Amino acid sequence: MITFGTRPEAIKMIPVYQELKKYPELFEVRLVVTGQHREMLDQVLQLYSITPDVDFDIMSPNQTLTNITNTLQLKFDELFTIERPDLILVHGDTTTALVAAFEAFYHKIKIGHVEAGLRTYDLYNPFPEEANRQLIGRFASLHFAPTLKAKNNLIKENTQGKIWVTGNTGIDTLFLNLKKEYHDPFLENVNEDKIIILTTHRRENIGESMEHIFLALKELSYKWPEYSFIYPIHLNPKIQQMARQFLENISNVHLINPLGVIGFHHYLQKSKLILTDSGGIQEEATALGKPVLILRDTTERPEGVMHGTLKIVGTNKDNIINEVDKLLNNDSYYQKFATAKNPYGDGTASKQIIAALKGYFYSNN
Repeated sequence: MITFGTRPEAIKMIPVYQELKKYPELFEVRLVVTGQHREMLDQVLQLYSITPDVDFDIMSPNQTLTNITNTLQLKFDELFTIERPDLILVHGDTTTALVAAFEAFYHKIKIGHVEAGLRTYDLYNPFPEEANRQLIGRFASLHFAPTLKAKNNLIKENTQGKIWVTGNTGIDTLFLNLKKEYHDPFLENVNEDKIIILTTHRRENIGESMEHIFLALKELSYKWPEYSFIYPIHLNPKIQQMARQFLENISNVHLINPLGVIGFHHYLQKSKLILTDSGGIQEEATALGKPVLILRDTTERPEGVMHGTLKIVGTNKDNIINEVDKLLNNDSYYQKFATAKNPYGDGTASKQIIAALKGYFYSNN
């Protein structure tokens, strides 16, 4: 069984699902989606023509973490009472992943954790993701770590079960999507390397921190009028309202709806640099040689910082502006980011995960 509930999970788990489906003689695959993020999840499912076997469809207006957790506990408990998979694969650090793992543990069902071992060791940053992934690591029997650093985190914690280093499945999806034909009038007419992308959505940034991010972008747009600043606004109404308050009606700031994953990957490929508080984008941009400024105080992906493709700048307005200015003014500084080694995998993570599952279930046969 594979489960996910948000757009980022879907992007990273679909290649695993597709690879598993190639071996019907070995694996009977059931896909369970929770609908934790409804509209953005459906975009991805439709794009890849995937119909889940089970859809909890839990999303409700103004849902809280407690609402989501309570609803999912009941849903997964009911499902596991009826169906008992040999293994459930969960991804990353969402509430969907945590509750699925928690209920699977209660039902004594084995858990496989894709993107295991990422850590900041600050339970409130990112919140609640850091606590979620640490807890899942205690429940899981199979850990698919994207990097050696992630594996070492698990070993240090005396994690039970088997660990494989596979790379990140998000890179699989990125490389597949960039092979697909994609047409976008704006992207086709903008000058190469004249796009700067912003994404911001973290709970801990909503409020004053996000205000500082938007003020930095506003000032940068005036300082660098030859660049197009693209912000695909998250669907959270609070973020939508703030973004429009600070950034609307600036000629070279483009507030757009969330892009489909294929479109977004093509935008990344054509960008000069990325400002983000996302996790997955740190890996995707690194794989493309694009500098990333992280709009957080910590990252669970320190490999990119150590290799020199990522830099933590936080949400201080002046810090953000100064780092963007350095990257745009100083080509040798920019090239240190752009030519650094990618530590997040070569696009074969899903194949490696399925090879590990074959060995785990069938090596004694």
